[in-house]
Parts: sequence; C-alpha cells; structure tokens
Amino acid sequence: MRVARREAAAGTENGRVRSALRIGGVAVVAALALGLTPSVAEAAPKRPSDTQISAAQAAADAVATRIDELSGQLTAAQDTVDTARATSLIALDEFQATQAAYEAAQQEADAAAAAATQATAELDVARTQVVAFARRSYMQGSTWSGAAALITATDPGELIERAALLGAAGGHRSDVLVQVTVLQVRAAEAETVARASLETAAGLQEQAAGALEVAKAAEVSAREQAAALDAQQAQLGTELAAAQGQLQALIGERAAADRAAQAAQAAQAARPVVTPPPAGIAPAPAGNDRPADAGDASAAQIAIAAAMAYRGTPYAWGGGGTRGPGPGENPDEGVIGFDCSGLTQYAYAKAGITISRNSRSQYASLPKVSSNDLVPGDLVFWATDVSAPGTIHHVAIWLGGNRILEAPQSGSVVKVSDMRWKGYAGAVRPSA
Repeated sequence: MRVARREAAAGTENGRVRSALRIGGVAVVAALALGLTPSVAEAAPKRPSDTQISAAQAAADAVATRIDELSGQLTAAQDTVDTARATSLIALDEFQATQAAYEAAQQEADAAAAAATQATAELDVARTQVVAFARRSYMQGSTWSGAAALITATDPGELIERAALLGAAGGHRSDVLVQVTVLQVRAAEAETVARASLETAAGLQEQAAGALEVAKAAEVSAREQAAALDAQQAQLGTELAAAQGQLQALIGERAAADRAAQAAQAAQAARPVVTPPPAGIAPAPAGNDRPADAGDASAAQIAIAAAMAYRGTPYAWGGGGTRGPGPGENPDEGVIGFDCSGLTQYAYAKAGITISRNSRSQYASLPKVSSNDLVPGDLVFWATDVSAPGTIHHVAIWLGGNRILEAPQSGSVVKVSDMRWKGYAGAVRPSA
C-alpha cells in the first residue's frame, strides 16, 4: 500500500513537473519569440504631412507671386538706373569734349600771347630807332636841319609847312615811320587776339568744370539707384531660395520616409511627386573670348590685341586714354583703369591711329559702317535715342561672332560680352 501511495505521489509530482515544464516551455517560446524582435528598433524617417508640404509650396508660390507682382516695378527701376547711367555717361562725354576744347583754346591763347609779346618788342625797337633818328637830326643841323624845324613847330599848320623840308632827309627815314605805324597796329591786334583767346579758354574751363560737376552728380545718383535695386532684387532672391529650399527639404524627407516604409513593409506605396523649384534664367554661354586671328597685323587686329591685354582691368569713370589705364574722376577717384572711350582711344593709339577721347566725337568723326558689314575692330555705339547721335553714351570694340570687348560700367572690368542690340546707334571703322 505504501508503495502504491509512493507511486501515486510520484506520479502526481511528475505530472506537476510536466505541467511546469509545459508552462515553462510556453514562456521560453514566448521569450524566444520576443527575442526575435529588436529590443530597440531604428526610428523610421518622419514623413512630412500633405499639409506641411502644401504650406511650403504656398510659401514658395507667395514669394514667386510677389516677384511677379513687382516685376513691373523692378523693370521700371532697372530702366531708371539705365537712364541715370546713360545721363551720367553723356555728361561725362560733354565734360571730356569741353575739356578738349579748353585745352585747344589755351594753346591758342598761349600762341597769341607770344605773338603779342613779339609784336610789342618789335614796336619798342622801331620806336627806339625813330627817337634816335630825331635826335641825330636835331644834333646834326647841317644834315638834318629840317628835323630841327619840325621839332620846334608851334602848331599843326606850321608843322605841315616845315614837314616838307624833311623830304631832303631821304625816303628811308619815312620808311622808318611807316614801319612804326604798322608795328603799332600789329601789336594792338595781337594783344586783342591774345585777350580774346584767354577769355575763351577761361570760359571753356569754367564750362568744363560745370559739366564735370553735373556728370559726377549723375554718376553718384546712378550708382545709388543701382545699389538700391540690387539690394531689393537680392532680398527677393534670398526669400525665394529659402522658400524653395524648405519645400525641397520636405519633399526629400517625404521621399526618404516612403522608401523606408516600403523597405520595412515590403508593400507598394505611391511615390510622392517631386515638384522641382521654378527654373531660373540660365546664364548666357561664356562663348569664345579670343580675338580674331592675332597673326593679322592690320591696325584693327593690333587695336583688338592691345585692348584684350587689359581684360580684367577695373572700370574707372573718366579714366584711361592714349597712354593706357589712368585714374578715374570722382566718384572713381583712386581707381586706375579705363572708361569705355578711354579703352577704345588707347587701343587705336597702339595701332598708330589717333581718335577722339569721347564716344560722341569718335562716332561723329570716323567713317560709318553698316551693321551688316561689321568686321572685327569696328567700334559700336549705344544711345538713349538711336536716331540722335548726341545721346550716344557707350562704345565698344566689335570682335565678330556677336561678341564685343568693352569697359562696361562702374563696378565691372574690361571684358568680352555678348552684343546688345537694344539701344544700338551705329558703328564706325577707325582703320578705314
């Protein structure tokens, strides 16, 4: 009996163990199953919502709309800047022309003053000869008795009567008196011319100074307007770039989140449509900035090569000329470089051809050429009114292939540019 009870007890105990093992097995299996899942899963990329993307798109669109709304104002502002720059350059051209006229007048005045001095010296010599003649006539009474009578005449009537006695003195003495009279007239005329020339030079110098002040004021105004416009455009560009960057960042995050979800779930998910930012204006191609065949020794090619050598030289308002780069006028005081006509004058001076210092005179004085017949080395001009040469304000060297070499404006450098046909006023050929 005791054995049976022991076996029964053992069986009961064994059942408990098996039950415990079964329970424990389930727990182990559960534990193992839990162990198959990472304890710390990597966080999936956060997927921006449609609302967030729509808000970013709206922000970018709003800036673009602002730019569109302001485009008319910006265009008008740019036109105002261009007009101010043209006004400045025309005023500078006027100063340069007046300054050249003043320098020519000053040379004439110097020559007239020298002529007046010479005439006065010759008159003094002639007067000395007359005085010496009279003295000899008086002192040598036997030879020049008529002179003594003439000198002691008491009134004009008596002088005329006694003058007849001087005939005996010889014709050569009358020639001396005639010479004195002629020299006296010549000296007076020379003095008048010298005085008038000096007054003309002084007047032109005053006009040149006034023209320079007008030009300076116009240039300062143009630069201020250009700076304000640049700042406004830069601000709008920065805002647009920031808005587009935010939009693209959200689109990128959404794409990354979708890819992660596809990899984790192995399910087909719709790909988000990536909206590219508004396309910008592609920059103009750099083009070939090499001049025409440098082996051609023509004057035009020499001029092109001479100007090409100064690519990268700063633009200097009123600077440069036949000797090369030179100091600009205020507000470019201290800047050594070229303005547009200074560059073209230098280029052709190196080719042995003398042309005027200012663009209007270059156009007026040189042989004209049709735009259909342009060859490298021709000078091309721009004006505010293409039918009025007096409004010419810029000149450049034609290189061919719709390219030009120019000193364009303040803040820039001598460089090769694409030809601009807007405002084109005509062309000349210095080498003709």
